[in-house]
Amino acid sequence: MTAAPQPPGPDRELPISAVEAERAALAVAEPDGCCGGGCCDQPQPPAEVAIINAVQSRIGTPQVIRAARGMSHFGEHALGWMAIGAAGALVDRKRRRQWAGVAVGAFGSHAASVVIKRIVRRPRPNDPSVQVNVSTPSKLSFPSSHATSTTAAAVLLGRLTGLPLPAVLVPPMLLSRVVLGVHYPSDVLAGSALGAASAAAVLAAEKRLAK
Repeated sequence: MTAAPQPPGPDRELPISAVEAERAALAVAEPDGCCGGGCCDQPQPPAEVAIINAVQSRIGTPQVIRAARGMSHFGEHALGWMAIGAAGALVDRKRRRQWAGVAVGAFGSHAASVVIKRIVRRPRPNDPSVQVNVSTPSKLSFPSSHATSTTAAAVLLGRLTGLPLPAVLVPPMLLSRVVLGVHYPSDVLAGSALGAASAAAVLAAEKRLAK
């Protein structure tokens, strides 16, 4: 007779996905709904708040905000870019390694940004004048993970396709994070730099493997 399945208890653990694991880790880092360690008390940089206000007042139309939210959902946890890399690896077998590199670069750069966020512990914009137009899984701001993974993926996809994808894909994503009120300009610029460095590391690894 087969024993009935037991519900999870204190001695039984359920497997969790990588996304859930990341959210759990960030929740531990932000026990009071902020980011722990009193980082919510950090002063808001007035110059960067002024830039956010200017961007939101000039281009923050309902249509732009909807588009920015769509970009936010696509880039969450780098899942959209990883899906593109995985799909390319399945379809384009001759360049499977390069397509896999896109997925690896997006994931690796995103993971690096999460580690840096937990070290820097900069809170997201919370000035009353800033409109927050999308929810986020974390209250940590520096660097922007969306900017990081998008830049890494754009550089790698551009190298793969021969198209100027960084110039096409990166600026809209960076601007969208500011329009949504969830990042300072320095967050997205630092994220983009980290993404470019991550892509360079992937390309260097591909060259070594090709020898």
